[in-house]
Amino acid sequence: MARTSGGQPGSARSPDESPQSLLLGDSPAIRRVLRLAEEVARSDVTVLIEGESGTGKEIVARMIHQRSSRAAKPFIFVNCAALPEQLVEAELFGYVKGAFTDARFNKPGRFLLANGGTLFLDEIGDMPMKGQGDLLRVLEDGAFRMVGGTELIQVDVRVVAATNKRLEEAVAAGKFREDLYYRIQVIPIPIPPLRERSEDIPILIGTFLAQFGAKHRRPTCSLTPEAMEACRRFPWPGNVRQLRNAIEWLMVTSPREAIGVDLLPTYMRANGEPAHDFSIRPGMTLSDAEKTLIRQTLLQVTSNRGEAARLLGISRRALQYKLRRYGLLKP
Repeated sequence: MARTSGGQPGSARSPDESPQSLLLGDSPAIRRVLRLAEEVARSDVTVLIEGESGTGKEIVARMIHQRSSRAAKPFIFVNCAALPEQLVEAELFGYVKGAFTDARFNKPGRFLLANGGTLFLDEIGDMPMKGQGDLLRVLEDGAFRMVGGTELIQVDVRVVAATNKRLEEAVAAGKFREDLYYRIQVIPIPIPPLRERSEDIPILIGTFLAQFGAKHRRPTCSLTPEAMEACRRFPWPGNVRQLRNAIEWLMVTSPREAIGVDLLPTYMRANGEPAHDFSIRPGMTLSDAEKTLIRQTLLQVTSNRGEAARLLGISRRALQYKLRRYGLLKP
């Protein structure tokens, strides 16, 4: 049974090892992910992990590192979406004293810190174009110069990247370099969203109940069959991370040990059906249809506006405007 991601396949896992529990399950889909991660860990090939937010991409990256010959060396995390264009080069490659006004000492970059180990480039689809060119050069040459430096520095780094975007579409739109795309996706590992492996939900829920019962020193709880079925039906747009947060909320707030449908979060009980179901009636205006879609999307993600904007394919600023226009802003 593929109920582990930190020990050997099939081994037992203590309930306090919560990060790895995002990959628990017995479904063929999650088994494929774990098997492929095990296989690529034996090599130094570049890997691209693809999946929606909350599916466990970083955990797969750490698993690959821990099972590799580089396990004793550093695992360095970089959030590419948080790198301003003007700082990408300094963050990745470091800088020497005097390189710019505030450079009062030498500072190593992420590649140097990861030397001998693994560099995890999360949300690589959001890396600025200039940074993409700089990254491609070091991936091809295995060498770089620090900002303001002249010495060519050789490094031995295994790169694992991750994205929640469709990079093929970004390449077609001119937002991601085609040559870099083919360089990083030597081995793609797609992680399925939770809605595509709903048979794993009871395993995940049982594990999370045990984790949070121990964490919060609460009596052991369980879900009634009706509540479990409601969890299986719900689409979980925030994936396993959202499910995990929901179970912790239930563990802390439930007044009884048997958790029924009436205790589930409001967004799961809206209209008695999964929050993504709504109808477009003949004669309904486009504005009414848009308002309904936005409202139901917010119910799915517990009013997380950033996630709602991503699911709707609009910017957060555009979503804020529509919320104000349709009177959906909370007081």
